[in-house]
Amino acid sequence: MTPYDPPDRKPERVLLLSADIGEGHNATAHATEEALQRLWPGCETLRLDTLKVMGPGVGPLFRWIYVRNVESTPWLYDLFYNALWRQRWFADASRGFVGAWVGPLLRRRIRDHSPDVVVSTYPMATAGLNRLRRRGELTDVPVSAIVSDFCPHPFWVYPEVDLHYVMSRASLRELHRAQPDAAGAVCVPPVSEQFRPVDKDSARRSAGVPVEGFQLLIACGSLAFGAVERAVDTALAEPGVDHVVVACGRNEQLRLRLLERPDPAGKLLPLGWRDDMPELTAAADVVLSNAGGATALEAMACGRTVLMFEPIAGHGRANAELMARAGLAELCHDTGELAKTLHELSTDGQRLESREREVLEHATSGEFTEQVSRLARLPLHRGGRGLRAQDRFFVHAAESAVPQQTGAILRLDEIPEGRTAQDWAQHLAGLIEQRARQLPLLRNVLVQRPLRAPSWYTAARIDPRWHLEHREVDEHASPGAIRDFFASAVRTDRPPWQLMVLRTPERTLILAKLHHALGDGIAVTSTLVRLLRDDGDQLDQHAATVRQAGSSAAGSSPSSIVRSRLRQVRTAARGFVSLATAGSAPTSPLNGPSAPGRSFDSVELPMREVRNTARTHGVPRSVLLIGLVAEALHRVLDEHEGTTSGQRMRVMVPRTTRTSRANASAEVFGNHTAAVSVDLPVGPMSPAERLERVTRALEDSQRSGQPLAAGIVMSALGLLPTPLHRVIVRTIYQRRFFNAIVSAMPGSPRPPRVWGALVAGVIPVLPLASGVGTAVGMISWGETVGVGVTVDARSGRHAERLGQRTREILEELASSPAEPEISRAAPRGRG
Repeated sequence: MTPYDPPDRKPERVLLLSADIGEGHNATAHATEEALQRLWPGCETLRLDTLKVMGPGVGPLFRWIYVRNVESTPWLYDLFYNALWRQRWFADASRGFVGAWVGPLLRRRIRDHSPDVVVSTYPMATAGLNRLRRRGELTDVPVSAIVSDFCPHPFWVYPEVDLHYVMSRASLRELHRAQPDAAGAVCVPPVSEQFRPVDKDSARRSAGVPVEGFQLLIACGSLAFGAVERAVDTALAEPGVDHVVVACGRNEQLRLRLLERPDPAGKLLPLGWRDDMPELTAAADVVLSNAGGATALEAMACGRTVLMFEPIAGHGRANAELMARAGLAELCHDTGELAKTLHELSTDGQRLESREREVLEHATSGEFTEQVSRLARLPLHRGGRGLRAQDRFFVHAAESAVPQQTGAILRLDEIPEGRTAQDWAQHLAGLIEQRARQLPLLRNVLVQRPLRAPSWYTAARIDPRWHLEHREVDEHASPGAIRDFFASAVRTDRPPWQLMVLRTPERTLILAKLHHALGDGIAVTSTLVRLLRDDGDQLDQHAATVRQAGSSAAGSSPSSIVRSRLRQVRTAARGFVSLATAGSAPTSPLNGPSAPGRSFDSVELPMREVRNTARTHGVPRSVLLIGLVAEALHRVLDEHEGTTSGQRMRVMVPRTTRTSRANASAEVFGNHTAAVSVDLPVGPMSPAERLERVTRALEDSQRSGQPLAAGIVMSALGLLPTPLHRVIVRTIYQRRFFNAIVSAMPGSPRPPRVWGALVAGVIPVLPLASGVGTAVGMISWGETVGVGVTVDARSGRHAERLGQRTREILEELASSPAEPEISRAAPRGRG
């Protein structure tokens, strides 16, 4: 599945997940159903009772536990609730257990219904949805939760849900305290449209209650438990209260007890189950409750003053306290406070009116129907997560003088006339607003702490102004603008990537850079294509080819799998030996203490010439390209200091570890490479002979098992404590162990178009390592091979024309026949 596009058409099917445990969750689901029918008449809505989905008997058991805890063992409920807040491990374990229980059971229901939108009003259902998302499922539809409790506790909030609607800004702060990487927003009370501010007299007539006098409604949910009778005693004793209406709900025993008590003044009116709660609520001057759930929200929607009296344990107390802090309810801890508050409200009309205005202003700050419509257009949200070991590697390797960022220069051709750099920037800004939210790589923000592993969290929004700039310069100033752009580190207080439109009289370039922890060269190019191309909804040809090529791997027999695993074990063992015996890299004049400045060189090689030359010399294109770099390095060194027989340079060559499954994902995210060390011969010899020796060196490194062993080592390092991991990375990723970085990457055989212009060439821009002064990246792109050279400013005089020399060498090899192969019996590792 792929990240979803916000639908341009109305949703045809919506799945609502609620639970029959009290009426609060169902009331919220009912209000959402009403809004959906107003928005999209004919939209099919299915409501599931999560407790029924969880299995036979679960609903009655959970309801019994809930009632017993609240009425008989509130201390136990408080213990559980407080542990959710105070012990993060306990909250995570509880949520994980419920998610593992509910998620697989929901999977089949979701598959059967095939919804366009999923909305949860019950926390255990949300846990199941979060579980599915964590496992890479349910990424093609928006998933949201409407939190009807005023105070969202950790069991309500999950990092993989696209949006949680909460009841106030104070609630939103609590949401982020419970789960910092959760997505949340404030909505008006999610109640039926029947709960609305109406004239009290007309509401009283409709509900059949007394019209005159100050009226208190005591409504403590459908089960009417808690200190209801103490509230009744206090209210009846207050002279200013003329009528006490008690909504007993399904608690028939309470209603009978209230009917039997003496009431000489005729003030008490106990009611059983009623379907006209909107009228009863609007008829009241004050509504008394004790949990801060749906009843309190319904009273707010009617613009009525809310009293919270002796709130029930756990979430009830938290809801009441937060409502009071938000100025939306009066909190009375005991009968004394209740009596005082009722006296003040019943005798001070101005205070009552002021409180009603405040509540109504909050309740009518938006339209619930409009807010529900937003749930069908949510961007995919990804919660905070630790970086893979391969990605953490580049976080730890980064230093002030060697920022770890990778990038590319896109050259545009066939450009319609009259477009300025600002025009291009405005077009790209529109693409960023439209597409960046669908590309997880572009929405991740890096979180770094000294003693904790770095992690990602998802930015709530992408502001193009943070990531895009444009410049118009003359051709002479173009190299300086490129140098300034790539030499400065991307900011990490936002998604760490940056684009620049660079326009000269001769050409239009799009420069891109991003933190290396976000991804490798394949991730960079794939993401740029998805972001910028005119047909952005299509996969690039390279990814589609990899998918197709990898699709035949399924269906292997158990015996072949065992043989494959054994081969991998043997290969890894050889690789470990090779890594352990490699030793230090030779000294090189291209290495030394890193400077903050950079020099860049680039060239584009004709693909036809590269292809024909590789065929002539009997080597793969990637091997030919690395051979060109080896010859160019020889000439650079020979010109400045001379070279000697047998001289070599150790380069790190990244090899992709992407599988067909990884490439088939729409999220080409992260680093999926393992670097192997190759000793390139840079001593005196002919270009053809050097190409032969490079071929042998690359074959030896591949046979030695270095790529597999290096990947295992990198993953194992990630298990170490963060401070130790950082120290080891900086110890090994530096000039002591290699002299340069050389990468030959696949690209796209069919270049895309951006705003009608052809992306005719791409130049990769690689980062350096500490003390390593040269990096060369090469990518096949359409009819060209882009070669980008990054050089430490201290070494610039040695390698300022390294890219140009690759062109000269290619022309020489193309015009000369292949020399006979050197005997395979020749000693390996010489020159």
